[in-house]
Amino acid sequence: MADSSAQHRTRTQHHKEIVDAKIARATENRGVVLVHTGNGKGKSSAAFGMIARALGHNMRVGVVQFIKGSFSTGEETFFRRFPEVEYHVMGEGFTWETQDKQRDIASAQAAWDTASSMLRNPDIGLVVLDEINIALKLHYLQIEQVLEALRNCPVMQHVVLTGRAAPDALIEYADTVTEMRPIKHAFDAGIQAQKGIEL
Repeated sequence: MADSSAQHRTRTQHHKEIVDAKIARATENRGVVLVHTGNGKGKSSAAFGMIARALGHNMRVGVVQFIKGSFSTGEETFFRRFPEVEYHVMGEGFTWETQDKQRDIASAQAAWDTASSMLRNPDIGLVVLDEINIALKLHYLQIEQVLEALRNCPVMQHVVLTGRAAPDALIEYADTVTEMRPIKHAFDAGIQAQKGIEL
């Protein structure tokens, strides 16, 4: 047991030295761009968790939802209670429901006009662009216009972009990228979308 405890101390001390060195190297202080992508559940949920964290730090938050919009969600109902959150649902629902490409493009462009205004506002500390990756994948928006806005956003503003199939150029530009990988999903077993889980 004594040897095991000594080995544990050695391992954790080594780990601490590695972490401390990384912390010491992290000297840049600026806003970060995060991408949540992949086919698994949790991309938007993670972004909305970050909104709660930002509010805890008295930050103003902007949200633009690009695709979802045909039904009310718990996060929309909840975050609209906060005057610090500017919340815009700009989509008209999933593209397989609307079945009108030109209308979807017009909705995406209108959403982008709202989003780009937020990306120029230094008073907004966190901007969440929910499902924008889908709009980019379908070429409803051009990746270069999005990258240009990200390059020029206020220095301390954080931006989260969610949705499947994030473009390679966006992944390359972002500071933090997380890919959600599906293992199991209740919907595949015939379970309806549930309030507090998907809605």
